Formats: sequence, structure tokens, C-alpha cells
Amino acid sequence: MTEAADAEISPREAEVLGLVGDHLSNAEIAARLCISIRTVESHVSSLLRKLEVPDRRALARRAPVRGGAAPDRAAAVLPAPLTSFIGRARERSELAALLKEHRQVTAVGPGGVGKTRLALAVAAEAAGAYPDGVWFADLVPVTDSGMIAAAVAGALGLGEQPGRDLADSVAAALADRDALVVLDNCEHVLDGVAPFLERLLATCPRLTVLATSRARLMVPFERVYPVPPLSLDAGGDSDAVALFMERAAAVGRPLDAALRGEIAAVCARLDGMALAIELAAARCPTLGLDGITAALSHPLRMLTGGSRADERHRSVRAALDWSHALLEPADRALLRRVSVFAAPFTVAAAAEVAGVEDGLAADGLARLAEQSLLVVAAAPDGTEYRALETIRQYAAERLAEAGEPGEVRSRHLRWCLARAAGLEVARPDWRVRFDQVADDLRAALAWAAEQPERRADAFGLARRLAELAFTRNLTGESQRRFEQAAALAAGPAESAAMLRQAAAVAGCRAAGDDMYRLRLAAASAARDAGDLAGAAVDLATAATMAFRYWATFVRIPSREEALALLTDARKAAAGDRTTRSSGDPAAQASGATATPAGGSPGALAAVALAEAAVVADAFGAVQGPADNVAVPETIARAERAVELAARTGDPLAESAALDALTCAHIWAGDTFAAAARSRRRVTLLSSLPPSPAVTHELIDALGMVTEATLGAGDMPDACRWARQLDGHPSLAEVGHRAPLMVDALAGNVEEVLAGSVRLLDAWRRAGSPARAHLGPAVAAVAMVHGLRDDHDAQRGWREILDRLDVSAERAHGYAAVFDGMLLLHRGQARDALERMAPEASEVWKWVSWIWHHWYVALRTEAVVLAGDPDARRHVTEARVAVAGNPVAEALVARAAAVLDGDRDALLATADAFDAAGCPYQSARTLLLAGGEHAGRGTAAFAALGLAPKAVSLW
Repeated sequence: MTEAADAEISPREAEVLGLVGDHLSNAEIAARLCISIRTVESHVSSLLRKLEVPDRRALARRAPVRGGAAPDRAAAVLPAPLTSFIGRARERSELAALLKEHRQVTAVGPGGVGKTRLALAVAAEAAGAYPDGVWFADLVPVTDSGMIAAAVAGALGLGEQPGRDLADSVAAALADRDALVVLDNCEHVLDGVAPFLERLLATCPRLTVLATSRARLMVPFERVYPVPPLSLDAGGDSDAVALFMERAAAVGRPLDAALRGEIAAVCARLDGMALAIELAAARCPTLGLDGITAALSHPLRMLTGGSRADERHRSVRAALDWSHALLEPADRALLRRVSVFAAPFTVAAAAEVAGVEDGLAADGLARLAEQSLLVVAAAPDGTEYRALETIRQYAAERLAEAGEPGEVRSRHLRWCLARAAGLEVARPDWRVRFDQVADDLRAALAWAAEQPERRADAFGLARRLAELAFTRNLTGESQRRFEQAAALAAGPAESAAMLRQAAAVAGCRAAGDDMYRLRLAAASAARDAGDLAGAAVDLATAATMAFRYWATFVRIPSREEALALLTDARKAAAGDRTTRSSGDPAAQASGATATPAGGSPGALAAVALAEAAVVADAFGAVQGPADNVAVPETIARAERAVELAARTGDPLAESAALDALTCAHIWAGDTFAAAARSRRRVTLLSSLPPSPAVTHELIDALGMVTEATLGAGDMPDACRWARQLDGHPSLAEVGHRAPLMVDALAGNVEEVLAGSVRLLDAWRRAGSPARAHLGPAVAAVAMVHGLRDDHDAQRGWREILDRLDVSAERAHGYAAVFDGMLLLHRGQARDALERMAPEASEVWKWVSWIWHHWYVALRTEAVVLAGDPDARRHVTEARVAVAGNPVAEALVARAAAVLDGDRDALLATADAFDAAGCPYQSARTLLLAGGEHAGRGTAAFAALGLAPKAVSLW
């Protein structure tokens, strides 16, 4: 980092840079600094330019070490040990050497041998060899294999990507990273770790994984390193003795060096097991070495048979038995009862779950910590305690032997239910508070789900956890929890309701196949409950989804399949309990009057919408006809769907129907009607309380209204909707394409540069997929870099565009507009006209609907500036084509002024552009006017961050 760059970085930017270096997401940085996500994006964009680095990953490497200078490599993200690491020089060297030679090493050994501390020490020392960082994921709180990816994603600071589960997100994020990941305590989820790790190593060729486990992982790339006990061979100078003396001094007075021989004998009795030695050392101030020696002569120590590893494990158990026996009965009870906590806990939590008063719990926890049976740490809400995993498992066994698991876990379940109910998402710290209890909620749910008498509580906790996970943007877990709640529901009606929620979450995840499957499952449950109207809605909705959201499916349902569902939906709506009759489903569904006259309003509205979607192909699905030639029928069906949906009083149903009508107007080429229907959708949805279904519909509506108002030239509204869309919490990590398109055409350069950082980061974390829907945003960013004369950046974004989209929509729609605008900016009118060679009437309206007016207006300007002899006819026709679009009207008026040589008329368009919210075109007008106006135009371009071109016509 240069001194100049240092001088340019503001204090706030320095804070953001430090948090980027800590691998926090934009949303997490915003929460930490109490600023908006957009402000974070602006700071990140500014830092990229000032430090001259290409992306966020490179930026993280330039972040300063806390209290030091900027490193050349990413910092290690490892937990800070609470005590010093003693000895093990040989083991550290051997394990480090294995990591250099093998991509996956598992440190294997019994509980208490010191696997975690050794792994952390080696990872910290090896950090410099991994340019993209060292990461640590603790799997202790993971209660089921399905949460392994979530734990690793959390360690990496990853959020969920629409259309991609967390395992995919982790693999994508690490795909090109030269990094080390430490997976700690894998033994209890081996069935999940093995396939996850095998997949990760296969897709991430430069990734190294260091795992710790009591058993090997059995994956193809694995190299096992057996972790030995602490060395005893050096007698009084061994690692084991050094550990004993250091830990004993920490809880009392330093021991006399003359006692090393006796200490060595104690350590030998404990087989050099690190945990056992630490437990014994904690007793030294009260028992003395002679007392410890006498205690270790207990018959528990006299065990024979089995492998050496088993004996070592027995030595830890013996030490635990011994430490446990020395506890007062109340402290024993407290230790075994707090073993149900999956995460660190407070005194108040321990008191409630253990069934004791707060004061007694505080005293007992302090005594347990003094004996090294609990680890104590300061937390924002006060002191927290936790047990090392080996001790927690031991205490859980004692809990079972005492016959208390049901009673204590029931109290833990009640505590979790209360914590879950008390999490107010409106509080600014709710995210942190949820993270603190989430592992316990999951553990309590896992237990309760297996207890028939706790089924109702398990259902309630699963549903609440699903809701909280959704708000926390853990959409994959949210869907799983709603499905779990459906399985735990008391009856099919409740099950159907949970399945619908799960389907809505799947929609937010852009997981079309899941959305479809879950709606069909909801229909089946509704039938079982005798709710034919509900079943009709579910079946019709599934049919609609197949067409409305076809791009989110892996296996796209065929038109015949959707028509069959529509037939079933009609029968259910009419109260017909029979199965589908034989015959041609397409013929049954094609009649315009097929919707039954009777039935519930909701069912009739859902069926009508499905007819508009499937029969008339309002949404332009890939499994529909290549072109919609029956536009009047499409509009009629969509209007009928809107009419029936309005009668239900359900804003979600009406919004979905309005979406069909919006698309029908697009088929008809009615830009302004499409924009009006889109506005109506957002108005309906904006006042609704958040839920998965509302979120799914609202995001879709905001995206549509942003694009529709952009197509109509209403830039102030388009910018307003874009900001609302960009600021939606569910898009905090991935953003949306529409705001970039709006800002690029308006000339809001800083907004484009800031948003492009998030777009690029999200796309790379998703595995750089070929998603054509991102094409317009990428083309917009490329154009802005071209306007700035940043040719390298423009080339990079165009390469991305080539990977995303080679469709007709790119060739004749959005890309033609962005390319034409850039060529005109550079004064290359003939090239611009060649790029937009087809007349607007020759371009398929489904391709160009957002861009139609922009295409017509920019093409008209190119015709005039290129000196086309037929320019006047083009201007006349263009005035008619773009009437009502303020930006396009001003563009055509400017072209006419140039054609007429009327500078006053030309300058009048500058005011029109300003009023329409297009500062770029206003500045371009001044530059075209030349003379004394050129200076103002140059200054306006500079203020926008653009490179002006000498294109004056006077």
C-alpha cells in the first residue's frame, strides 16, 4: 500500500477495509458499523479504486493486521486460544510436513489427546503458505449432517445464494482459493462430513483441509496422522511435565523444579493425555502432588486389555471420574445438567435448565471452571461458560446414568422455546442474539422430534426456527425446518400450511423443483384434510409455477404435465373427488370457458391464473409456443385472473394475476400498461407483514416494476424502485440486476461501480454460472467502464457477458442499447447504426420490451448523426413510437434539433433530461451544443466520473 493510497483512505474506509479483511459480508459490516449496505458497497468500491486491486478477495489481502501494517496475504481466521500451547515440536513439524504434501490430512486420536490444540497451532504457523487464508469450522454444535455446510459457510462468512444450496456456495467460494480449512471434531457427523469433504476437494483443486476426529473420515484423498500423547521420554523435561507445571501455576503458585520427577510419574500414570494432565494440574493447589498420586491409585486406573489407544482413552475417563468424584454432589448435578447445552451458556440459562437458583448456579459454575471442567469467557451479555467436547460427552453419560435426561432436556426445550419466542426481529441486535442460541434450538429440536410426547413442542419449535432462519437469510435451513414442521404437524391441514411455507421459501431460493414438489405435497395433504379448495389452489399454483418460474427449474415440467395439473385443479375447485378422467389433457384445458362456475373464490382465481399461464402462455415460458400469436386471448385470460383474484381479498393472489397481465401487455407491446400493472403489484404488497410468500412475491414485483418503469422512461420511479429492491434484506449479499441497468442509463456512475462489486462477488461465490438473466446488468457495467475510458475493466466485463449470454435478447435487446449508447458517446455514429441495424419493428417484442423505446430513440440519433438520407422519416416515426416516454421523447427531440440545426431546441432537451432524471444525457446535450456550453458539459461529465468526448456539432 503506497503512502498516497494511505493518505486518501478515510477513517470510515479504513474501518470497512479492516472488516473486509476479517471476511465479513457487506451485510455484517453494515450491522457492525450501523450504516446501510449501500454505504458499505460505496466504500468497498472506493477502496478497490484507491488500492488498485481487482476484486474483494484481493482487497481482503490488503487489509491491515489489527495494530500492524498491511500484509501481503490473507490473515488466518482461527479462534484465539485461552491458554498457551505447550511443546509438541515434533508433532507440529510432522503434521505441517503432511499438509505440504497432501490436500487432506486428518489428525486422529482419542478424546483429550490434544487434537484441536495441535491443529490450531499448526494452522497458525502454516498461514503464510496459504494466500487466500486459513479458516476454522467447529462441528461440535452440529446436530445433524445436513448442517455441516451451514457451519462451514458460517466460518467462511458466506450467505446463501438463490438457486444454490450452502454446500454449492462453499464449493464455489473455495473453488479457486489457495486456502486451508480446519474442520474440528468431525467424529459425530462422519456420515455427512465424508461426502461433503469429498465433493469439496474434488471441486476445489487448491484447497487443503485439516480435520480432527476420533476416527478417520474414509475419503479418497485422506492422509491420517495419529496424534500421540504428550511426550514422556524426557522425564522431568518432557512436554507433559511442562504442561502440568504451566497449568498448575495458572491456578496456584509455580511448582518447585525439584518436583519434576514426581510430576513426571503423575503424567506417566495419565499416559501423557493432555486433558487428563490439565484436570490433574487444576487440583494441585488443593490436593498437592501426594494427594493426586494417591487418587490415581484408585481401581479405576487399574485397567487392562484393549489397544493402547483404548488405554489412553481410559486414562482420560479415569481422570474425569476422579475429578468428578471430588466434586460436591450439587456441582456434579450441575455439570451433568449443563451438558445439554450445544453452545456457550450464561449463569441464568444454566440455572433455568439445571433447576437451581441463580446464585447457586453462579457459585457452582465458578467451582467447575476452577477445576478446568468448564471454560469461561467474557461475552457482550456477560460471562459465558462451555464444556470441552470430551467433558460434555462425559457429563452427558453421567446425566443418563442419573436417569435425568428427560427432565433436564425438557427444561432445556422450554428454555429454547422461550428464547425463540422472545427473539424480536425488530431489535438491531437480534441477529447476534439468534446466532447465540441457534445451535441450542437445533439440538433441542433434534431431541424433541424423537419424543412422541413432545411432538407438539417439536412442531412449534420447528416452525419458529424456520421463521427465524428465514429472517436470518438462512433460507436453506428455513425450508428444511418448514418441511420438518410439516412432518411433525398434528394433522394434514397444519402439514399443508407448513408445506406451502416451505414452497415459498424454495421460491426465494430460486429452487423451482423444490417449489413445485412442495406445492404438490401440500395439495396431497389438503386432500387428506378434506380441503378440496386448498388442494385446488395448490395444484393450480404448481401448474402456474412451472410456467411463471421455469428458469429456476432443473427439470422443467412439460406443458402436458402442467395441463394435467390444471385439469385436477378444476375438478377439485368444483368439489369433484374423482380422479382425472381419461382423454387428452390439452383438449380438456384449452376451452376458454373451462373454469367451473362454482367453488371457492381462491380456488377459482388460482385456476384462472393457471389457465393464463399454461393455456395462453402469458409468462413466455420455454415450454410454451415460440411466439404468442393469440395476444387478445392472453390478455383476456389474464384480466379474468385479476378480476377473480381481486374478489378473494388476497393481495398475493392479486399480485400474481397482475404479473400475468403485465406480461400479457408486454406481448401486446404496451409498455405503459405493463408499467402501470407493475406499480399496482408493489402497492398491494408493500404494506404486508414480511413472510416467505410475501418476500418471494415482493422481490419479483420490485424487479418487474423497476424494469417496466425503466422501459417507460420513468427514471425517478425506476430509481426509487431500484433502491427499494437493492435494499431488501433478502438480497443483502447477492443484489439484483435491475438497479445496475437503471443507474447505468441514468448516468449514476458511482452507484453502478458500487453495485458491480457486489454483483461480481456474488457471481463468483456462486461458481460463475452461465445465467443469462444477469446479462443486462453485466452489459450495463461494461458500458459504464467504457464511458470512463477504463478499457481493461470494460474488456473484463464483456468477457463475463460472453460467458453469460449469447441469445437473441443480447444481440437485439439490451446489449444493442448499451453498445449503441457507448458508440454514440465516442462519436462513432455509423458504428452505432450498424450495431442497431434492424428496425425496431423487426425485433421480437419479447426480447426488446424493456428496451424498445430506448432502442428506437438511440437508433434515431444514430441515423441522424450518421447522415442517413432518410433521417427525417425516422425522426417522424420515432416521435410516434416513443410518445409518453420522457427520456425517449427527449432523445428523439435532440436528434430532430441536430437534424434541423436548431441549437436552442437542442439545449431545451438538456432541461428535459434533467427533469426526467438522466444527468448523463443532459451533459451529453451540452457537449453536443458546443461553444460556451461545452465547458459545462465537460464539467458535468467529470462530476459524473466519466470521460467526455469532443463531439460538439457547432
